[in-house]
Amino acid sequence: MINRVVLVGRLTRDVELRYTQGGAAVGSFTIAVNRQFTNQQGEREADFINAVIWRKSAENLANFTHKGSLIGIEGRLQTRNYENQQGTRVYVTEVVVDNFSLLESRADSERHAASGNNNNFGGNNFNSAPNSASSNENPYGNSFAGNSQPKQPSNNDPFASNGNDIDISDDDLPF
Repeated sequence: MINRVVLVGRLTRDVELRYTQGGAAVGSFTIAVNRQFTNQQGEREADFINAVIWRKSAENLANFTHKGSLIGIEGRLQTRNYENQQGTRVYVTEVVVDNFSLLESRADSERHAASGNNNNFGGNNFNSAPNSASSNENPYGNSFAGNSQPKQPSNNDPFASNGNDIDISDDDLPF
């Protein structure tokens, strides 16, 4: 049996980091994921999916992201239930995150937050959506996807992004 979930979207709020009585970190957050199609008004709708992440990964996610950060998560879908104060059984379905990737550079993420671009989560209109047809730019900026911590480019790295495109021909490639 297979239970794998892979999502790419933006955080709707900062990660809420708490600690269990045993000292384990747990982070909870909601990720807004664009749907593939637009509605009758031409706006892209989104699904808002709850997720939980544990231990050191939770601390890293909370430290390196904020509301509006573009992230990718991988995990499993889990349903749990509990009885609330009114005696009603409440069911919660969420993604338990195993891995995450930061999909935009820290500079792009901070610029995005500082510009006051409020992504309009209520209207489900994401101006920086990965599938946006209105932009020819790389929506992921200078990504370091695949790592749970951002890497700072070193001064001697010929592939570090300094805002200029790299001019390379096919003859220079080893394959």
